[in-house]
Amino acid sequence: MTTKAARLRLILGDQLNASHSWFREQDDSTLYVIAELHQEASYVPHHVQKVCAFFAAMSAFAQALQHAGHRVLHLTLDDTAPFSDLPALLTQLIEQHGVSAFEYQLPDEYRLREQLSVFASSLSIASNVVESEHFYLSDQELPRDFKQGKRHRMEAFYRKMRVRFNVLMDGEKPEGGQWNYDADNRNKLKAKDIDDVPEPLLFGHDVTDILARIERHNIKVIGKPDSNLLWPTTRTQAKALLAFFCQYCLPNFGRFQDAMTGLADEEGQRKQWSLYHSRLSFALNSKILSPQHVVEMAVYHYQTRPNDISLAQVEGFVRQIIGWREFIRGIYWANMPDYANLNSLSATRDLPSWFWTGNTKMACMKHAIEQSLDYAYAHHIQRLMITGNFCLISGIAPEQVDEWYLGIYIDAIEWVELPNTRGMSQFADGGIVGSKAYAASGNYVKKMSDYCTNCHYKVTKTTEDDACPLNSLYWHFMDKHQDDFGGNPRTKMVYANWNKKSDEHQRAVLGKAAHSLKNIEKL
Repeated sequence: MTTKAARLRLILGDQLNASHSWFREQDDSTLYVIAELHQEASYVPHHVQKVCAFFAAMSAFAQALQHAGHRVLHLTLDDTAPFSDLPALLTQLIEQHGVSAFEYQLPDEYRLREQLSVFASSLSIASNVVESEHFYLSDQELPRDFKQGKRHRMEAFYRKMRVRFNVLMDGEKPEGGQWNYDADNRNKLKAKDIDDVPEPLLFGHDVTDILARIERHNIKVIGKPDSNLLWPTTRTQAKALLAFFCQYCLPNFGRFQDAMTGLADEEGQRKQWSLYHSRLSFALNSKILSPQHVVEMAVYHYQTRPNDISLAQVEGFVRQIIGWREFIRGIYWANMPDYANLNSLSATRDLPSWFWTGNTKMACMKHAIEQSLDYAYAHHIQRLMITGNFCLISGIAPEQVDEWYLGIYIDAIEWVELPNTRGMSQFADGGIVGSKAYAASGNYVKKMSDYCTNCHYKVTKTTEDDACPLNSLYWHFMDKHQDDFGGNPRTKMVYANWNKKSDEHQRAVLGKAAHSLKNIEKL
């Protein structure tokens, strides 16, 4: 016999916030529902480790709520398979449990927010929606700082956030006298530096049962399966990873936050894949950890360990959380749903098939893609300036780029993925997010990594058979979009250098790029 419930509260897979005001009191008449859903596991082909991580975290959260005295219904794919979508499942549960009120937290994806809004408005019972209580800025505050279609700049927003929340401030001025230490944080890793990088803190979760469910229900996934999941799926583990980062990685985080390496050990395994990065993005985006707690812990370690952690290191990290993360969210909600269709550079080329295998002769792309397939992870410069840069200068259709990024990364939820990809990386939004297109030749890769050392292609060449494809593709992109970027102060020097080259040289470069694009599957 089914026990009745006066109120049903839905918890989505990225709403695992134990500090939410919902959970301050126990009430047997309230039923919390956490459900694995086919619609969420398959709206794009997700990395198998991403699906496992969310399902494992949802299960752990359900158990934690039960231990805290709450009434929880945790449903797996086996339980939800008969239902076509989330509304169908909720309709059945409401009827089955005699529910008189339905409540949910505002989803952070437009797709889900619309689905649940329509569902709630169709109910004959009472319904209520509340904030997720996770971000620095509430949903109601976002329109104050973000307007649809308007070009916004993160730096101005970041400074306002620092002042408002009194983070790294000295009265009304920034601590240390300047807001941004980005110029100090562009070091390349040398061989000795790589040896000094601490081994990453990893976790072991047996997800054999989840992998079996994924296979049993024919969920299309990508990437390398691993029955021993390495990511934190509980608040305790996430806090341990945060403590590890602050203790061992934060002292060098800013200095090497843009650096990349492809060095392997004697067995051919990657020596490092996470470097000094925190790898907290999954815990943050699933709301296991709050951004406020993460920032407070980083600042605390900086303040109590001044000999170990400089201001430049902690500022670079704080900027990613209180600045970029909140900024990207504001851009998303100010511009959806139209933002998902923007394509200002009219890019239409198909994504090469080797994005799903890593089978390319370009060492930088091979490493970044294989790492992504192996771990569902790559840090922000790998995403922006390796895979993202290639897609940008090759003219890959932004909807295909979006799908790849949204599927392959463990932390990818549309609110954070879409503005970063379609906006920052691909400039498809025409400059709403960024003031320039982040296009680069092979010289950038050489400057910030060791990828070029053993590459099939030569980074110093442009038109020869063995020339780095990025070089000619970069100039082809800049030449093609001179009307778009020629007046930008940040790219005027680039065009001045291009226009100094002879017509013969320009034709040779553009011809090489055309050949690479025609044979993009063989690069």
